[in-house]
Amino acid sequence: MTRRRFHGSVLALLAASAAVPALAQQEAHLSIGMAAPITSLDPHEDSNSPNNATSRHIWDSLINRGGAAENKPQLATEWEIVDDTHWRFKLREGVKFHDGSDFDAGDVVASLIRARDKDSQAFASYTRNIASVTAEDPHTVLVETTVPDPMILNSLSRIRIISADYADASVADFETGPAAVGTGPFKLVSYTPGDRIELERNDDYFDGPAEWSKVTLRLVPDDGGRLASLLAGDLDLIETLPAEGVARVEQNADLKVIRGQSTRLVFLGMDVARDESPFVTAKDGSPLGSNPFKDERVRRALLMAMNREAIVDRVMQKNGTVADQFVAEGFFGHSDLVEKVGYDPEGAKALLAEAGYPDGFALTIHGPSGRYVNDSEVLQAAGQMLTRIGIDTKVEVLPWSVYSGKYSKGDYSLFLGSWGVNTGEVSNPALAVVAGRDAEKGTGRYNGGGIDVPEINALLDEATSTLAEDAREPLLQKVSELTFNHVWLLPMHYENVVMGAKSSIEFAPRGDKYTLAYEVHGSTE
Repeated sequence: MTRRRFHGSVLALLAASAAVPALAQQEAHLSIGMAAPITSLDPHEDSNSPNNATSRHIWDSLINRGGAAENKPQLATEWEIVDDTHWRFKLREGVKFHDGSDFDAGDVVASLIRARDKDSQAFASYTRNIASVTAEDPHTVLVETTVPDPMILNSLSRIRIISADYADASVADFETGPAAVGTGPFKLVSYTPGDRIELERNDDYFDGPAEWSKVTLRLVPDDGGRLASLLAGDLDLIETLPAEGVARVEQNADLKVIRGQSTRLVFLGMDVARDESPFVTAKDGSPLGSNPFKDERVRRALLMAMNREAIVDRVMQKNGTVADQFVAEGFFGHSDLVEKVGYDPEGAKALLAEAGYPDGFALTIHGPSGRYVNDSEVLQAAGQMLTRIGIDTKVEVLPWSVYSGKYSKGDYSLFLGSWGVNTGEVSNPALAVVAGRDAEKGTGRYNGGGIDVPEINALLDEATSTLAEDAREPLLQKVSELTFNHVWLLPMHYENVVMGAKSSIEFAPRGDKYTLAYEVHGSTE
Protein backbone atom coordinates (compact mmCIF):
# COMPACT_ATOMS: atom_id res chain seq x y z
CA MET A 1 0.00 0.00 0.00
CA THR A 2 1.20 3.49 -0.80
CA ARG A 3 1.20 6.10 1.92
CA ARG A 4 0.30 9.60 0.90
CA ARG A 5 1.67 12.33 3.12
CA PHE A 6 1.55 16.09 3.26
CA HIS A 7 4.82 17.99 3.66
CA GLY A 8 5.70 21.38 5.03
CA SER A 9 5.56 22.94 8.44
CA VAL A 10 2.45 24.08 10.23
CA LEU A 11 2.45 26.12 13.44
CA ALA A 12 1.17 24.34 16.51
CA LEU A 13 -2.47 25.11 17.20
CA LEU A 14 -2.17 24.80 20.92
CA ALA A 15 0.87 24.62 23.16
CA ALA A 16 -0.52 21.40 24.61
CA SER A 17 -0.62 19.79 21.19
CA ALA A 18 3.12 19.20 21.07
CA ALA A 19 4.12 15.58 21.57
CA VAL A 20 4.90 14.79 25.19
CA PRO A 21 8.40 13.36 25.56
CA ALA A 22 8.63 9.80 26.83
CA LEU A 23 8.96 9.61 30.59
CA ALA A 24 10.72 6.98 32.58
CA GLN A 25 7.95 4.87 34.04
CA GLN A 26 7.93 2.16 36.64
CA GLU A 27 7.08 -1.30 35.39
CA ALA A 28 3.50 -2.08 36.41
CA HIS A 29 1.21 -4.80 35.07
CA LEU A 30 -2.60 -4.51 35.21
CA SER A 31 -4.92 -7.46 34.57
CA ILE A 32 -8.61 -6.73 33.90
CA GLY A 33 -11.35 -9.36 33.71
CA MET A 34 -13.71 -8.37 30.89
CA ALA A 35 -17.29 -9.63 31.18
CA ALA A 36 -17.83 -10.16 27.45
CA PRO A 37 -15.54 -11.23 24.61
CA ILE A 38 -14.85 -9.01 21.65
CA THR A 39 -16.00 -10.10 18.20
CA SER A 40 -13.30 -8.31 16.20
CA LEU A 41 -10.15 -6.27 16.70
CA ASP A 42 -10.76 -4.38 13.46
CA PRO A 43 -12.02 -1.06 14.91
CA HIS A 44 -14.48 -0.53 12.01
CA GLU A 45 -15.83 -4.08 11.62
CA ASP A 46 -18.38 -4.53 14.40
CA SER A 47 -19.79 -1.90 16.75
CA ASN A 48 -20.55 -3.17 20.24
CA SER A 49 -19.39 -2.07 23.67
CA PRO A 50 -16.67 -4.70 24.24
CA ASN A 51 -15.15 -4.02 20.81
CA ASN A 52 -15.38 -0.25 21.10
CA ALA A 53 -13.92 -0.17 24.61
CA THR A 54 -11.02 -2.43 23.59
CA SER A 55 -10.23 -0.40 20.48
CA ARG A 56 -9.88 2.78 22.54
CA HIS A 57 -6.69 1.39 24.06
CA ILE A 58 -4.97 1.17 20.67
CA TRP A 59 -6.59 3.86 18.52
CA ASP A 60 -7.72 7.41 19.19
CA SER A 61 -10.62 9.32 17.68
CA LEU A 62 -11.00 12.94 16.67
CA ILE A 63 -13.21 13.47 19.71
CA ASN A 64 -12.78 11.86 23.11
CA ARG A 65 -16.13 10.90 24.61
CA GLY A 66 -15.81 11.27 28.36
CA GLY A 67 -17.35 9.05 31.03
CA ALA A 68 -20.19 11.53 31.52
CA ALA A 69 -20.86 11.69 27.74
CA GLU A 70 -18.98 14.97 27.28
CA ASN A 71 -17.04 15.80 24.10
CA LYS A 72 -13.35 16.52 24.67
CA PRO A 73 -10.43 17.09 22.28
CA GLN A 74 -8.35 14.11 21.25
CA LEU A 75 -6.79 13.95 17.77
CA ALA A 76 -8.78 17.10 16.99
CA THR A 77 -7.82 20.01 19.23
CA GLU A 78 -10.65 22.30 18.16
CA TRP A 79 -13.58 22.43 15.76
CA GLU A 80 -16.01 24.90 14.30
CA ILE A 81 -19.31 24.92 12.44
CA VAL A 82 -18.69 26.43 9.02
CA ASP A 83 -22.34 26.23 8.01
CA ASP A 84 -25.23 23.82 8.56
CA THR A 85 -23.51 20.97 6.71
CA HIS A 86 -19.78 21.65 7.13
CA TRP A 87 -17.57 21.18 10.18
CA ARG A 88 -13.87 22.06 10.27
CA PHE A 89 -11.48 20.18 12.58
CA LYS A 90 -7.98 21.30 13.52
CA LEU A 91 -5.75 18.29 14.15
CA ARG A 92 -3.19 17.76 16.85
CA GLU A 93 0.40 18.15 15.62
CA GLY A 94 3.37 16.01 16.55
CA VAL A 95 1.35 12.81 17.00
CA LYS A 96 2.93 9.57 15.82
CA PHE A 97 1.57 6.12 15.13
CA HIS A 98 3.01 3.15 16.99
CA ASP A 99 5.22 2.38 13.98
CA GLY A 100 6.80 5.85 14.19
CA SER A 101 5.01 7.36 11.20
CA ASP A 102 3.38 10.79 11.48
CA PHE A 103 -0.34 11.29 11.96
CA ASP A 104 -2.01 13.80 9.64
CA ALA A 105 -5.21 14.65 7.80
CA GLY A 106 -4.80 11.81 5.30
CA ASP A 107 -5.28 9.29 8.09
CA VAL A 108 -8.51 10.97 9.16
CA VAL A 109 -9.89 10.96 5.61
CA ALA A 110 -8.99 7.29 5.13
CA SER A 111 -10.48 6.23 8.48
CA LEU A 112 -13.82 8.02 8.23
CA ILE A 113 -14.38 6.85 4.66
CA ARG A 114 -13.38 3.27 5.53
CA ALA A 115 -15.82 3.17 8.47
CA ARG A 116 -18.57 4.66 6.29
CA ASP A 117 -18.08 2.33 3.33
CA LYS A 118 -17.21 -0.94 5.08
CA ASP A 119 -19.34 -3.90 3.99
CA SER A 120 -20.38 -4.70 7.56
CA GLN A 121 -22.00 -1.25 7.92
CA ALA A 122 -21.54 -1.68 11.66
CA PHE A 123 -20.94 2.05 12.19
CA ALA A 124 -23.62 3.20 9.78
CA SER A 125 -25.62 4.95 12.49
CA TYR A 126 -22.57 7.17 13.08
CA THR A 127 -21.34 7.61 9.49
CA ARG A 128 -24.68 7.72 7.68
CA ASN A 129 -24.67 11.50 7.32
CA ILE A 130 -21.05 11.88 6.19
CA ALA A 131 -21.07 13.05 2.57
CA SER A 132 -17.35 13.75 2.21
CA VAL A 133 -14.15 14.25 4.16
CA THR A 134 -11.53 16.61 2.75
CA ALA A 135 -7.98 17.38 3.89
CA GLU A 136 -7.61 21.15 3.60
CA ASP A 137 -3.99 20.99 4.76
CA PRO A 138 -1.91 18.47 6.75
CA HIS A 139 -3.66 19.37 10.00
CA THR A 140 -7.10 20.55 8.93
CA VAL A 141 -10.05 18.39 7.88
CA LEU A 142 -13.42 19.49 6.54
CA VAL A 143 -16.33 17.10 7.12
CA GLU A 144 -19.41 17.63 4.97
CA THR A 145 -22.72 16.10 6.05
CA THR A 146 -25.70 15.33 3.87
CA VAL A 147 -28.00 17.15 6.31
CA PRO A 148 -27.44 19.33 9.36
CA ASP A 149 -26.23 16.80 11.94
CA PRO A 150 -26.39 17.83 15.61
CA MET A 151 -24.79 14.54 16.69
CA ILE A 152 -21.72 14.67 14.45
CA LEU A 153 -19.29 15.18 17.35
CA ASN A 154 -20.65 12.14 19.15
CA SER A 155 -20.55 10.17 15.91
CA LEU A 156 -16.92 11.05 15.26
CA SER A 157 -16.02 10.05 18.81
CA ARG A 158 -17.00 6.48 17.84
CA ILE A 159 -14.74 6.23 14.79
CA ARG A 160 -11.18 5.16 15.52
CA ILE A 161 -8.46 6.74 13.40
CA ILE A 162 -6.22 4.13 11.77
CA SER A 163 -3.09 4.66 9.71
CA ALA A 164 -3.93 5.36 6.06
CA ASP A 165 -1.41 2.64 5.23
CA TYR A 166 -3.96 0.11 6.39
CA ALA A 167 -7.16 1.50 4.89
CA ASP A 168 -7.41 -1.58 2.65
CA ALA A 169 -6.31 -4.08 5.29
CA SER A 170 -8.45 -7.12 6.05
CA VAL A 171 -10.03 -7.96 9.40
CA ALA A 172 -7.38 -10.67 9.77
CA ASP A 173 -4.61 -8.08 9.34
CA PHE A 174 -5.95 -6.22 12.36
CA GLU A 175 -6.52 -9.32 14.46
CA THR A 176 -3.11 -10.89 13.82
CA GLY A 177 -1.31 -7.61 14.40
CA PRO A 178 0.17 -6.09 11.21
CA ALA A 179 -2.58 -3.49 10.81
CA ALA A 180 -3.19 -2.90 14.53
CA VAL A 181 -1.18 0.32 14.47
CA GLY A 182 -2.77 3.26 16.22
CA THR A 183 -1.83 6.45 18.01
CA GLY A 184 -3.39 5.34 21.30
CA PRO A 185 -1.95 4.90 24.79
CA PHE A 186 -1.20 1.20 24.29
CA LYS A 187 0.32 -0.96 21.56
CA LEU A 188 -1.02 -4.38 20.68
CA VAL A 189 1.29 -7.25 21.67
CA SER A 190 -1.05 -10.15 20.91
CA TYR A 191 -4.70 -11.12 20.60
CA THR A 192 -5.90 -14.62 21.43
CA PRO A 193 -9.59 -14.81 20.39
CA GLY A 194 -11.84 -15.79 23.25
CA ASP A 195 -9.01 -15.54 25.78
CA ARG A 196 -7.04 -12.30 26.07
CA ILE A 197 -5.56 -9.16 24.58
CA GLU A 198 -2.01 -8.27 25.62
CA LEU A 199 -1.00 -4.60 25.46
CA GLU A 200 2.15 -2.60 26.21
CA ARG A 201 2.42 1.07 27.04
CA ASN A 202 3.03 3.64 24.31
CA ASP A 203 5.67 5.72 26.07
CA ASP A 204 5.42 8.40 23.38
CA TYR A 205 1.68 8.95 23.76
CA PHE A 206 0.82 12.60 23.13
CA ASP A 207 -1.23 12.86 26.33
CA GLY A 208 1.52 11.30 28.44
CA PRO A 209 2.34 7.66 29.20
CA ALA A 210 -0.26 5.53 30.93
CA GLU A 211 0.31 4.32 34.47
CA TRP A 212 0.65 0.69 33.40
CA SER A 213 3.57 -0.66 31.40
CA LYS A 214 1.64 -3.82 30.48
CA VAL A 215 -2.08 -4.53 30.40
CA THR A 216 -3.85 -7.85 29.99
CA LEU A 217 -7.51 -7.75 29.05
CA ARG A 218 -8.72 -11.23 30.00
CA LEU A 219 -11.98 -12.27 28.33
CA VAL A 220 -13.88 -14.08 31.09
CA PRO A 221 -17.64 -14.15 30.36
CA ASP A 222 -18.29 -16.76 33.07
CA ASP A 223 -19.32 -14.92 36.25
CA GLY A 224 -17.96 -17.59 38.56
CA GLY A 225 -14.65 -17.78 36.75
CA ARG A 226 -14.23 -14.00 36.79
CA LEU A 227 -14.99 -13.84 40.52
CA ALA A 228 -12.68 -16.76 41.32
CA SER A 229 -9.81 -15.12 39.45
CA LEU A 230 -10.29 -11.89 41.44
CA LEU A 231 -10.42 -13.76 44.74
CA ALA A 232 -7.29 -15.71 43.79
CA GLY A 233 -5.41 -12.51 42.95
CA ASP A 234 -5.06 -13.38 39.26
CA LEU A 235 -7.08 -10.33 38.21
CA ASP A 236 -6.79 -6.80 39.58
CA LEU A 237 -10.16 -5.48 38.41
CA ILE A 238 -13.22 -7.27 37.05
CA GLU A 239 -16.29 -6.04 35.23
CA THR A 240 -19.82 -7.04 36.29
CA LEU A 241 -19.16 -8.41 39.74
CA PRO A 242 -21.82 -11.13 40.14
CA ALA A 243 -24.36 -10.37 42.84
CA GLU A 244 -23.53 -13.55 44.72
CA GLY A 245 -19.93 -12.38 44.98
CA VAL A 246 -20.56 -8.93 46.44
CA ALA A 247 -20.54 -10.08 50.06
CA ARG A 248 -17.38 -12.18 49.54
CA VAL A 249 -15.56 -9.19 48.09
CA GLU A 250 -16.78 -6.80 50.80
CA GLN A 251 -15.59 -9.22 53.51
CA ASN A 252 -12.09 -9.42 52.01
CA ALA A 253 -9.78 -6.69 53.31
CA ASP A 254 -7.67 -6.90 50.14
CA LEU A 255 -10.62 -6.29 47.82
CA LYS A 256 -13.42 -3.78 47.34
CA VAL A 257 -16.63 -3.21 45.39
CA ILE A 258 -16.76 -0.29 42.94
CA ARG A 259 -20.26 0.99 42.08
CA GLY A 260 -21.62 3.48 39.58
CA GLN A 261 -24.55 4.34 37.34
CA SER A 262 -24.82 3.42 33.68
CA THR A 263 -27.09 4.44 30.82
CA ARG A 264 -27.38 0.88 29.46
CA LEU A 265 -30.99 -0.11 28.73
CA VAL A 266 -31.88 -3.82 28.70
CA PHE A 267 -35.03 -4.72 26.77
CA LEU A 268 -36.92 -7.54 25.13
CA GLY A 269 -37.42 -7.19 21.40
CA MET A 270 -40.00 -8.95 19.26
CA ASP A 271 -40.30 -9.98 15.63
CA VAL A 272 -42.99 -7.58 14.42
CA ALA A 273 -42.19 -7.92 10.70
CA ARG A 274 -42.92 -11.47 9.55
CA ASP A 275 -46.43 -12.83 9.08
CA GLU A 276 -45.31 -16.00 10.86
CA SER A 277 -42.38 -15.92 13.24
CA PRO A 278 -39.94 -18.86 13.30
CA PHE A 279 -39.98 -19.55 17.04
CA VAL A 280 -43.71 -19.08 17.69
CA THR A 281 -46.11 -22.04 17.39
CA ALA A 282 -49.36 -23.36 18.74
CA LYS A 283 -48.94 -25.19 22.02
CA ASP A 284 -48.93 -28.56 20.25
CA GLY A 285 -46.06 -27.43 18.04
CA SER A 286 -48.16 -26.92 14.93
CA PRO A 287 -47.99 -23.66 12.94
CA LEU A 288 -49.85 -20.84 14.65
CA GLY A 289 -50.84 -19.27 11.35
CA SER A 290 -50.12 -15.75 12.57
CA ASN A 291 -47.51 -13.61 14.23
CA PRO A 292 -48.98 -12.53 17.59
CA PHE A 293 -46.34 -9.82 18.09
CA LYS A 294 -47.88 -7.77 15.31
CA ASP A 295 -50.80 -7.11 17.66
CA GLU A 296 -50.17 -4.31 20.14
CA ARG A 297 -52.42 -6.03 22.68
CA VAL A 298 -50.14 -9.07 22.72
CA ARG A 299 -47.03 -6.92 23.07
CA ARG A 300 -48.63 -5.06 25.97
CA ALA A 301 -49.67 -8.35 27.57
CA LEU A 302 -46.05 -9.51 27.50
CA LEU A 303 -44.92 -6.35 29.28
CA MET A 304 -47.73 -6.64 31.85
CA ALA A 305 -46.60 -10.22 32.53
CA MET A 306 -43.14 -8.99 33.57
CA ASN A 307 -42.66 -8.35 37.27
CA ARG A 308 -39.74 -6.05 36.54
CA GLU A 309 -39.44 -4.87 40.13
CA ALA A 310 -38.95 -8.47 41.24
CA ILE A 311 -36.40 -9.08 38.49
CA VAL A 312 -34.37 -6.06 39.58
CA ASP A 313 -34.75 -6.87 43.28
CA ARG A 314 -34.15 -10.64 43.23
CA VAL A 315 -32.57 -11.65 39.93
CA MET A 316 -30.40 -8.55 39.58
CA GLN A 317 -30.05 -8.30 43.39
CA LYS A 318 -30.69 -4.55 43.16
CA ASN A 319 -27.96 -4.01 40.58
CA GLY A 320 -30.38 -2.33 38.21
CA THR A 321 -33.26 0.15 37.97
CA VAL A 322 -36.64 -0.56 36.35
CA ALA A 323 -36.88 1.19 32.96
CA ASP A 324 -39.88 2.51 31.05
CA GLN A 325 -38.17 4.16 28.06
CA PHE A 326 -34.82 4.71 26.38
CA VAL A 327 -33.44 7.14 28.96
CA ALA A 328 -34.22 7.97 32.56
CA GLU A 329 -35.70 11.25 33.76
CA GLY A 330 -33.36 14.17 33.25
CA PHE A 331 -31.85 12.87 30.01
CA PHE A 332 -32.46 14.45 26.61
CA GLY A 333 -35.58 13.02 24.96
CA HIS A 334 -37.12 11.50 28.08
CA SER A 335 -40.89 12.00 27.99
CA ASP A 336 -43.28 12.26 30.92
CA LEU A 337 -46.02 11.11 28.53
CA VAL A 338 -44.64 7.58 28.27
CA GLU A 339 -47.07 5.32 30.08
CA LYS A 340 -45.71 3.27 32.98
CA VAL A 341 -46.95 -0.29 32.55
CA GLY A 342 -47.28 -2.19 35.82
CA TYR A 343 -47.22 -5.89 36.64
CA ASP A 344 -50.68 -7.29 35.96
CA PRO A 345 -50.76 -10.99 34.95
CA GLU A 346 -54.55 -11.21 35.00
CA GLY A 347 -54.86 -8.15 32.80
CA ALA A 348 -52.27 -9.71 30.50
CA LYS A 349 -54.36 -12.88 30.14
CA ALA A 350 -57.40 -10.76 29.32
CA LEU A 351 -55.50 -8.89 26.60
CA LEU A 352 -54.28 -12.18 25.06
CA ALA A 353 -57.86 -13.44 24.93
CA GLU A 354 -59.05 -10.16 23.40
CA ALA A 355 -56.35 -10.49 20.74
CA GLY A 356 -57.55 -13.98 19.80
CA TYR A 357 -55.16 -16.08 21.87
CA PRO A 358 -57.28 -17.20 24.87
CA ASP A 359 -55.20 -20.35 25.26
CA GLY A 360 -51.93 -18.58 24.58
CA PHE A 361 -49.26 -20.10 22.34
CA ALA A 362 -45.71 -21.44 22.57
CA LEU A 363 -42.45 -19.66 21.86
CA THR A 364 -38.71 -19.78 22.37
CA ILE A 365 -37.01 -16.72 23.79
CA HIS A 366 -33.35 -16.21 22.89
CA GLY A 367 -30.55 -14.31 24.54
CA PRO A 368 -26.82 -14.21 25.23
CA SER A 369 -24.98 -15.81 28.10
CA GLY A 370 -22.49 -13.63 29.92
CA ARG A 371 -22.97 -10.46 27.88
CA TYR A 372 -25.25 -8.45 30.17
CA VAL A 373 -25.62 -8.48 33.94
CA ASN A 374 -27.27 -11.78 34.93
CA ASP A 375 -28.62 -12.11 31.38
CA SER A 376 -29.33 -15.86 31.54
CA GLU A 377 -31.11 -15.49 34.87
CA VAL A 378 -33.17 -12.56 33.58
CA LEU A 379 -34.24 -14.64 30.59
CA GLN A 380 -35.22 -17.59 32.76
CA ALA A 381 -37.31 -15.31 34.98
CA ALA A 382 -38.97 -13.71 31.95
CA GLY A 383 -39.75 -17.16 30.53
CA GLN A 384 -41.41 -18.26 33.76
CA MET A 385 -43.50 -15.09 33.90
CA LEU A 386 -44.71 -15.55 30.32
CA THR A 387 -45.58 -19.17 31.02
CA ARG A 388 -47.78 -18.03 33.92
CA ILE A 389 -50.02 -16.06 31.53
CA GLY A 390 -50.44 -19.02 29.18
CA ILE A 391 -47.47 -18.59 26.83
CA ASP A 392 -45.45 -21.79 27.02
CA THR A 393 -41.91 -20.44 26.91
CA LYS A 394 -38.58 -22.14 26.35
CA VAL A 395 -35.36 -20.23 26.93
CA GLU A 396 -32.29 -20.68 24.76
CA VAL A 397 -29.06 -18.87 25.59
CA LEU A 398 -26.04 -18.74 23.31
CA PRO A 399 -22.49 -17.39 23.52
CA TRP A 400 -22.38 -13.71 22.59
CA SER A 401 -20.20 -14.43 19.57
CA VAL A 402 -22.95 -16.64 18.14
CA TYR A 403 -25.95 -14.69 19.40
CA SER A 404 -24.94 -11.18 18.32
CA GLY A 405 -24.88 -11.81 14.59
CA LYS A 406 -28.20 -13.64 14.57
CA TYR A 407 -29.82 -10.97 16.72
CA SER A 408 -28.69 -8.09 14.52
CA LYS A 409 -29.94 -9.95 11.41
CA GLY A 410 -33.38 -10.46 12.96
CA ASP A 411 -33.33 -14.25 13.22
CA TYR A 412 -35.28 -14.52 16.48
CA SER A 413 -38.91 -14.14 17.55
CA LEU A 414 -38.49 -12.82 21.10
CA PHE A 415 -35.02 -11.84 22.24
CA LEU A 416 -33.00 -10.05 24.87
CA GLY A 417 -31.33 -6.86 23.66
CA SER A 418 -29.48 -3.95 25.16
CA TRP A 419 -28.09 -0.58 24.19
CA GLY A 420 -25.63 1.58 26.04
CA VAL A 421 -27.02 5.08 25.55
CA ASN A 422 -23.58 6.65 25.53
CA THR A 423 -24.79 9.98 24.18
CA GLY A 424 -27.27 10.39 27.02
CA GLU A 425 -30.04 11.15 24.52
CA VAL A 426 -32.70 9.28 22.57
CA SER A 427 -31.53 9.47 18.95
CA ASN A 428 -28.56 7.18 19.66
CA PRO A 429 -30.53 4.04 20.63
CA ALA A 430 -33.55 4.88 18.48
CA LEU A 431 -31.56 5.07 15.24
CA ALA A 432 -30.02 1.69 15.94
CA VAL A 433 -32.84 -0.41 17.38
CA VAL A 434 -36.22 1.04 16.31
CA ALA A 435 -35.59 3.02 13.12
CA GLY A 436 -36.48 1.07 9.99
CA ARG A 437 -33.61 -0.86 8.44
CA ASP A 438 -32.12 1.25 5.67
CA ALA A 439 -28.55 0.51 4.64
CA GLU A 440 -28.32 3.68 2.58
CA LYS A 441 -29.43 5.87 5.48
CA GLY A 442 -27.53 3.78 8.02
CA THR A 443 -30.51 3.19 10.31
CA GLY A 444 -31.85 0.09 12.02
CA ARG A 445 -28.53 -1.78 12.03
CA TYR A 446 -29.49 -3.53 15.30
CA ASN A 447 -33.26 -3.50 14.79
CA GLY A 448 -33.65 -7.21 15.44
CA GLY A 449 -37.45 -7.10 15.44
CA GLY A 450 -37.95 -5.45 12.06
CA ILE A 451 -39.73 -2.40 13.51
CA ASP A 452 -40.61 0.01 10.71
CA VAL A 453 -42.97 2.81 11.78
CA PRO A 454 -43.10 5.67 9.24
CA GLU A 455 -43.88 8.29 11.87
CA ILE A 456 -40.92 7.24 14.03
CA ASN A 457 -38.64 7.20 10.98
CA ALA A 458 -39.77 10.67 9.93
CA LEU A 459 -39.32 12.10 13.43
CA LEU A 460 -35.80 10.68 13.63
CA ASP A 461 -34.96 12.10 10.20
CA GLU A 462 -36.09 15.51 11.36
CA ALA A 463 -34.51 15.30 14.82
CA THR A 464 -31.13 14.26 13.46
CA SER A 465 -31.03 17.16 11.03
CA THR A 466 -32.14 19.81 13.53
CA LEU A 467 -29.27 21.68 15.17
CA ALA A 468 -31.33 23.70 17.67
CA GLU A 469 -31.75 21.61 20.83
CA ASP A 470 -34.97 23.33 21.91
CA ALA A 471 -36.53 22.24 18.61
CA ARG A 472 -34.96 18.78 18.59
CA GLU A 473 -35.94 17.58 22.05
CA PRO A 474 -39.74 17.54 21.46
CA LEU A 475 -39.14 15.40 18.37
CA LEU A 476 -37.15 12.87 20.38
CA GLN A 477 -39.73 12.90 23.16
CA LYS A 478 -42.33 11.97 20.57
CA VAL A 479 -40.09 9.10 19.40
CA SER A 480 -40.01 7.84 22.99
CA GLU A 481 -43.79 8.06 23.25
CA LEU A 482 -44.47 6.25 19.99
CA THR A 483 -41.93 3.52 20.75
CA PHE A 484 -43.05 2.67 24.26
CA ASN A 485 -46.72 3.63 24.33
CA HIS A 486 -47.19 1.24 21.40
CA VAL A 487 -44.86 -1.29 23.01
CA TRP A 488 -42.51 -1.81 20.07
CA LEU A 489 -39.92 -2.76 22.69
CA LEU A 490 -40.39 -4.18 26.18
CA PRO A 491 -38.19 -2.04 28.46
CA MET A 492 -36.77 -4.07 31.36
CA HIS A 493 -34.13 -2.15 33.33
CA TYR A 494 -31.08 0.07 33.28
CA GLU A 495 -27.98 -1.76 34.43
CA ASN A 496 -25.96 -0.41 37.32
CA VAL A 497 -22.18 -0.71 37.28
CA VAL A 498 -20.84 -3.11 39.93
CA MET A 499 -17.17 -4.05 39.71
CA GLY A 500 -14.70 -5.88 41.93
CA ALA A 501 -11.11 -4.76 42.46
CA LYS A 502 -8.07 -4.99 44.62
CA SER A 503 -8.34 -2.42 47.41
CA SER A 504 -5.36 -0.52 45.99
CA ILE A 505 -7.10 0.08 42.63
CA GLU A 506 -8.98 3.29 41.85
CA PHE A 507 -11.45 3.55 38.98
CA ALA A 508 -14.44 5.81 38.37
CA PRO A 509 -17.11 3.82 36.48
CA ARG A 510 -18.26 5.39 33.24
CA GLY A 511 -21.84 5.80 32.08
CA ASP A 512 -21.03 3.78 28.96
CA LYS A 513 -19.60 0.93 31.13
CA TYR A 514 -16.31 1.01 29.23
CA THR A 515 -13.41 -0.24 31.34
CA LEU A 516 -10.36 1.66 30.08
CA ALA A 517 -6.97 0.69 31.47
CA TYR A 518 -5.60 4.22 31.10
CA GLU A 519 -8.32 5.49 33.45
CA VAL A 520 -7.39 2.93 36.13
CA HIS A 521 -5.02 4.13 38.85
CA GLY A 522 -3.32 2.75 41.91
CA SER A 523 -1.16 -0.29 42.49
CA THR A 524 -1.49 -4.02 41.99
CA GLU A 525 1.09 -4.85 44.66
